Amino acid sequence: MNFLKDFNVENKRVLVRCDFNVPLDEKGNILDDYRIVQALLTIKYLLEKNAKVILMSHLDPESTGLVDKKYNLNKIGKKLAEYLDVSITKIDDCVGVEAENQSNSLEAGKILLLENLRFHKEETEDNLEFAKKLALLGDVYVNDAFSVCHRAHASITGLPQLLDSCAGLLLEKEINNLNKVLKNPEKPMTAIVGGTKVKTKAKFIDKISEVADCVIVSGLIKKEIEEKNIEFKYAEKIIGPTEDLTALDIDQKMSEIFREKILQSKTVLWNGPFGKFEEEKYAAGTLAIAYAIIESKAFSVIGGGETVEFLQKQGILDKFSHVSTGGGAMLNYLSGDKLPGLVALEINEKKQN
Repeated sequence: MNFLKDFNVENKRVLVRCDFNVPLDEKGNILDDYRIVQALLTIKYLLEKNAKVILMSHLDPESTGLVDKKYNLNKIGKKLAEYLDVSITKIDDCVGVEAENQSNSLEAGKILLLENLRFHKEETEDNLEFAKKLALLGDVYVNDAFSVCHRAHASITGLPQLLDSCAGLLLEKEINNLNKVLKNPEKPMTAIVGGTKVKTKAKFIDKISEVADCVIVSGLIKKEIEEKNIEFKYAEKIIGPTEDLTALDIDQKMSEIFREKILQSKTVLWNGPFGKFEEEKYAAGTLAIAYAIIESKAFSVIGGGETVEFLQKQGILDKFSHVSTGGGAMLNYLSGDKLPGLVALEINEKKQN
């Protein structure tokens, strides 16, 4: 695929698919702006290169196609303006006459923020006519939203069919760091898989056990594996709690075993917390895993919304080598799946060449 640094974007309208899908409270206030901060890398680069920057994203409404004020991008725009110290033009739709007029009159070095893509149901339907309306707003398309690359949506897979396209700096960083884990990890390598829903993680556990020396799973994951008789190619590499698999935290004995494995590692991949971590009295096990990874000084890749949120609250997120913005997309990529968003960029690159 093509990358942003391969393009001359000066004075061009650059349509950037970001992921500003951040957690909100009941009043619509932003609870965690991690994804907004990560998007700044590409936005700042485009401003430095004197591009006309047009940003688009979704922010999950209760129902796709329903316009709900709580999920408009006004507060996202204010937060971006704070970080960038620039004024941002925010409009009330992502397609239509106003969007076209604003994009056509946008000056180089300025930013236009479009309204929530999912206020139109055509976005999640991967509707090409909707993608064509978006394509009128830009000369170049940049995908910088790794976390939704596993979705076949109009702004992800439709736009690369219509405009010269490339991966943004954040997307490039995500791919490079995940490839370090998947294709050429420094050994020994430990993968840590927490949370629940073995159905969504079984393929990932099977694939990652091919390259990892040890795969640590949570009690609930292990319980599901046993109950559903799920078989893995390298079952001998997979370890988890041995006593109460539904315990609300990791016991001291298992915590020490996990810690020892992690401290021996040169590469660590972690997705999903352990136990009822959201209550402080049950967070000790998840915290012990975090500190063991930091102490190991291993190349560490962390992903999954709950894990990232937990580490952010603990104030230790910056202690890890790479924190992925993708949960499902990261698992899919590391499972060996072809992500529709990346495939679309690859096809576009072949067209351009």
